[in-house]
Amino acid sequence: MDLSLTQDDIKFRDEVRAFLKDAVPPDMKRSQALTTGFSSEPEVAAGFHKSLVKKGWSVPSWPRQYGGTEWTPVQSYIFDTECARAGAPIYNGAGQRMVGPVLLKYGTDAQKQKYLPGIVSGDDHWAQGYSEPGSGSDLASLKTRAISDGDDYIVNGQKIWTTFGHKSNRLFALVRTSTEGKRQEGISFILLEMNTPGITVRPIVGNGGDHEFNEVFFDNVRVPKSGRIGEENKGWEVAKYLLEFERGGALQAGRVRAQFTKLVKLVQARCPDDQAVISKLAELGTDLDAMEMIDISTLSALQSGANPGPVSSLLKLRWSQLRQDISELAVDAIGADALKFIPERPLFESLQLPPDEEEMLTQTPRYLNFRAYTILGGTSEIQTGILAKAMLGL
Repeated sequence: MDLSLTQDDIKFRDEVRAFLKDAVPPDMKRSQALTTGFSSEPEVAAGFHKSLVKKGWSVPSWPRQYGGTEWTPVQSYIFDTECARAGAPIYNGAGQRMVGPVLLKYGTDAQKQKYLPGIVSGDDHWAQGYSEPGSGSDLASLKTRAISDGDDYIVNGQKIWTTFGHKSNRLFALVRTSTEGKRQEGISFILLEMNTPGITVRPIVGNGGDHEFNEVFFDNVRVPKSGRIGEENKGWEVAKYLLEFERGGALQAGRVRAQFTKLVKLVQARCPDDQAVISKLAELGTDLDAMEMIDISTLSALQSGANPGPVSSLLKLRWSQLRQDISELAVDAIGADALKFIPERPLFESLQLPPDEEEMLTQTPRYLNFRAYTILGGTSEIQTGILAKAMLGL
C-alpha cells in the first residue's frame, strides 16, 4: 500500500487548509471545542455550511449533477481529516451522509428535485426516526404503524433517541405498513415534515447534560405516500443501505486523531510523570495508528465505487471503543478536577474562562456522553454478530 500523497493530493490538501483558515474563525472553533455531545449544534454548523455552499463543497460525496464535487475517496479523506484538525463543526450529517445517499440510489426524479436542494443549501435539517422503545438493536421489531388511506398514510407510534429532532424540519423514518410474513418484509421508508399536525417532540437530556436526543410521538399523522422511498414493505433494503453510511461510510480517523491530540496535550499539562497514564496513552496511540490503517485500506473499496459493506461494522465497533477509551483517560488525567460540572448548555455560551480551564470542564460531560458510543448507531454486540456472520460465516 502506497501511503504517500500524490502532488495533486498535496495541492488539494493545501487548498483545503487555505479554505478552512477563513471558514473556521476562532469563535466557531471555540464553539466546536466546547461541544460535549456527539454532534455540533445546528446553529454553529450552519455558519460553516454557508461557507461550504459558496465554495461548492457542501455535499462533496455526491455526484456533480446534484451539487457534489466527485472528489476521489482520497480527497474526501483529506478533507475530513483537515476539517478535524481545523476544529470545524460536524455539519449536515443526517442529510448529506444518510438520507442523501438513499435518495440518490432509491429516490424518484420528483423526490430528488424536492429534497436534495435543501440538503445542498443547508436550508433543511434532517433527523432520523429508526429506534423505538423496545426496538433499538432489534430494529425489525419496530411497531410504529402506517395505515394506508388513499394517497396518504396515517402514522401512529413513537420514535426515540431522535438526534436534534427539536431543531429539525424534516425526518426520515421506518414504519410498519404490513404485519404479514417476516418482520423485515412489512417495513417502509418514509419522509415527513416535522411541523405536520400530530407530531410531538419531547426532550431527552443525556448524562452529560446535553439535549441532543428526543422522543417523537405520532398521533394520527397524515403523511403523503409521495414521501415513501422505494416500494411499500421494501424499506428494510433501504434501511440497511443507509446503515452502511451511518456506521462506517464516513471514515472517522481525523476526528478521533484530533480528540487524541487534545488528550496528549492534556496529559502533558496535568500529569506528565504519571507512568500508568503514559502507558495507557501509548497503548491508545498504537490502537489509533492501527485503525487509521484500516480506514485507509477502506479507501480502496470506496475508490472502486463499492459500498463500505461489513467493514462498516468493524469501523463502528473499534472507533466507538477508542472514543470511549480516550475520554476515560482524559478524566483520569485531570483527577479530582473532573468533579467540577457545569450544567448549563451550550458551554460555549455559559463559560467565560481561560481556554485551558474551559477545555478541562468539557472532559466529564464528554466522558459521560461517550458511554453511549457503543450503543448508538448499532450496539457493539450487534456489530460483532454482523461480522461473525458476514466475514466468518458463523
